[in-house]
Amino acid sequence: MEPRDLPGGRRARLRPRGPGEEPAEDLLVLLDGEPIGLVQRCRLADYPDYLAELAAEVDVPDGAVTIDYLIGDPRLAGRGHGTRMIHAVVEATWSDHPDATAIIVPVQAANRASWRALEKAGLRRVAEASLEPDNPVDDRTHFVYRPPRPPRPPHPTPAR
Repeated sequence: MEPRDLPGGRRARLRPRGPGEEPAEDLLVLLDGEPIGLVQRCRLADYPDYLAELAAEVDVPDGAVTIDYLIGDPRLAGRGHGTRMIHAVVEATWSDHPDATAIIVPVQAANRASWRALEKAGLRRVAEASLEPDNPVDDRTHFVYRPPRPPRPPHPTPAR
């Protein structure tokens, strides 16, 4: 599949999922032609157990999407790449998935660099939640973030 332009000069390559694989999109983020990060984007409804756990803690509207992200090379952390990557994927999500009602991003509360990148990308902390951590040694405390949903363009009125 061809790479696709993201705002800010970033490029993403979507790897299609095959039968039996997770129902998510993997977006490889390139900087100057080199991969620096990965974003996984999915509909929360495709993960019913996780959706139920999250919905017990925060409001999760039908049609909500979530993202998970990383910068691959630790030497590139702290340079604003994560913030720009998150911002670009959030903006692209609204156009790629116009029926998405919200983007909800839980992040481990102890991961200050991650939640600061979300804040710098324009997401707002909307809740604190007790969620199963990805790493079992981590605490259950998560901050939950959401970006504002831009207004949807009006549907054209049919000509009479």
